[in-house]
Amino acid sequence: MSRTLTFVVYLSAVLLQAGAYGLTFMLPRLFAGFGADEKAVGLVLLVATVSTLIAVFFSGHLSDWFGRVVTLALACLAIAGALALFALADGVNATVIIASLLLGAGWGLTYALAPVVLTRLVTADERIRYFALHSVVLMAGFGLSPVMASQIEAAGGTIADAFLITAGLCVLSALLFAVLVRPVQRHAINPGPEAKSRLSIRYVGVILQGRALLPIIMVCLGASVFAGMNNFQTVFADARGLDYAYFFLAYTITVVICRVALAKFKGGVQPYLTIAALQYVMAGSVLLFALSGANVPAYIVVAILFGIGYGASYPVLAAMTANDAQEDLVPQTLQLFALTYFIGIFGFPLIAGWMIVELGTGPLLYLIFGLAALEATMALRRAQSDHTSLALAPDKLT
Repeated sequence: MSRTLTFVVYLSAVLLQAGAYGLTFMLPRLFAGFGADEKAVGLVLLVATVSTLIAVFFSGHLSDWFGRVVTLALACLAIAGALALFALADGVNATVIIASLLLGAGWGLTYALAPVVLTRLVTADERIRYFALHSVVLMAGFGLSPVMASQIEAAGGTIADAFLITAGLCVLSALLFAVLVRPVQRHAINPGPEAKSRLSIRYVGVILQGRALLPIIMVCLGASVFAGMNNFQTVFADARGLDYAYFFLAYTITVVICRVALAKFKGGVQPYLTIAALQYVMAGSVLLFALSGANVPAYIVVAILFGIGYGASYPVLAAMTANDAQEDLVPQTLQLFALTYFIGIFGFPLIAGWMIVELGTGPLLYLIFGLAALEATMALRRAQSDHTSLALAPDKLT
């Protein structure tokens, strides 16, 4: 298998399993059939958070035992099982809990290890470009699976049908990852055995004392913003008489366009300034959504601006995390990055679900706006610090 074909198969495998996370945005709708509210969704995602954090922390141990690509294949099978169980569930019961545990573990492993596999195939100068391409297919899966669910409902099907279809795609993804084991070894930038990936408390301490601390904190904030806007988008849309498919379609198209454009971008002289500018756009989109009401054109503009802000800034932030890491701790740093990402992705919905039931959607949107503005400001401060360091000692800036 050529290097180009290896990348094509890798990106195809990522795309096929990415739809699983997009379907978590449909959980409020699925749970409505059980008579459960947004609090139940938040609690179920909290269960997924626990298994995700455990899986991400031990992802390096598993990949050291089985190999990273084999572990990715096994993780996709776990996700497929989770989606099938969600589809077959008839209430918030043991079946849903098991599904949540499998989903969290499977998604945590794929999200933590896929970028590490990618770093093995590309040079440091290529990271932003290839992280952007990886993010394009990831976001296509995220965003298009809710659109698929909407179309299935419109055709007379159910949300459960969408879960079953995506489970089948995850099985196919597992097969593709299994095919990639030898090609990844053959085309690795540094041939030979994989470096140890195990994450330990000692490594966490070392990482958190370095430059990678900032993007690791930022990704948790950004993930909370993303989860707040997407996991309950069906609730926001229903409350305003809007079609949630408009948001997901406009958002996905925008993100794909932005990330394709980023494939030729190397970060510029001040990558954190780029991140800050994009994330202020993200914050502005949330504020506009809080104020726009049931206006359909404004709804689409919100989705586009959110896609530009979050969608374009994330791959740059992920690449900067790898670049800010100690060279011998890149796999562990990316795993910690994924760990804090999932704290936001699966943990914040617990807060959001409670706020929707007890306070309504308005206060939640203003909280999301505050988190987005905070993340953007953190990036701006790092950009200003880097600019000062470069001016004082350009040969020492790393």
